[in-house]
Amino acid sequence: MSDLILHHYPTSPFAEKVRLILGYKQLAWKSVLIPMIMPKPDLTALTGGYRKTPVLQIGADIYCDTALIGDVLEHLAPAPAIYPDAVKGAARIVAQWADSALFTASMAYNFQPAGVAQVFAGAPAEGVQAFVADRTAMRGGAARMASADATGTYKSYLRRIASMLREQDFLFGAQPCVADFAAYHPLWFTQERTPALAGILDATPEVKSWMARMKVIGHGSPGKCSAEEALQMARNARPVALQGEVFQDEHGIALGSQVEIAADNFGLEPTEGELIAATRTRYTLRRSDDRAGTVQVHFPRVGFTLKKVSP
Repeated sequence: MSDLILHHYPTSPFAEKVRLILGYKQLAWKSVLIPMIMPKPDLTALTGGYRKTPVLQIGADIYCDTALIGDVLEHLAPAPAIYPDAVKGAARIVAQWADSALFTASMAYNFQPAGVAQVFAGAPAEGVQAFVADRTAMRGGAARMASADATGTYKSYLRRIASMLREQDFLFGAQPCVADFAAYHPLWFTQERTPALAGILDATPEVKSWMARMKVIGHGSPGKCSAEEALQMARNARPVALQGEVFQDEHGIALGSQVEIAADNFGLEPTEGELIAATRTRYTLRRSDDRAGTVQVHFPRVGFTLKKVSP
C-alpha cells in the first residue's frame, strides 16, 4: 500500500478528527501542511478544486471529506473499529450531527471577540481580515450564527453529550467510535485554541473527563512530507482499480460523463472530471493535472451534489 498522506494544518478541527483516528488505529502517516485559507495551489492540483481540510492521499487516489476518510481508514485497518456493528447506524447519525450542527454552534461561540483575540494573537490585521473573508466565502455569504444564540445552543449540545456519557467512558460504550471522534473535534478547538472561552465546558464534567480520554489517544507518529513530494507520489502512482458495484444511478448521468461535484452547504468550490463511479456511498472522478498527473478524486454522496457539465 502507498503511504497515507494527510494534507492538513495543525489548528484545523476536522483535521484533528482524522489525526486522532489515525492514532487510534496506529496507522503510519505522512503530514503535508497546507495553508489555512485560499489559494491552496498544491492541494487543488490534487483535488481539482475542493479546498476543505483535511484531504487524504493514497498514491494517486484523493479522498475528500472526513466522513469518507473515516470509511477508507476503517477498510484499511478494521481493528480497532470506529464503526462497530452494534451501533453503526446510530454512530453515523451522531457523527453527522456533530460535524454539522455541533460544529456550527461551537465555532460561532469560539469566534466571539475573546476567542478571536486568542486564535489570532500576534497576527497582522490583514491576516485576520483575509481569514474572515475566506470563511465568509466558504459559507457562500451566509451569516454566521450570533454568538449569544451559539452560546445557548452549544450549552444544550454539551448537556446532551454529557447525558450520553453517564455510566460509560465513550458515547456508545466502553470504546470510542466515529461519533466520539466527530463530537470531540469542535470541543477540542474550544479547549485548545480558545481557552479563554473553555469555561463553558465546566458545567459538564462528564464531557471534560471524556475529552481527556480522547486526547490521550494521540496522533501516532506522523512523518513529514513536502507538498512537492506528495505531488510526485501522485504522478508516479497508478490509481487503484475500482471494485464491486460502481454505478447506482440517481441523476440520469451516465458513467463517462463530464461532471461537477461540490459540497452542498460549505466550501462550495466544485471539482470537475470524468464520472467513473457512483456507488451507494461515494462518487469517483478521474481527472488529469500537469503537476499531479492522472488521479482519482473520491467524495461521499451525503453532503455533496452531482451535476453534468454542459458541453
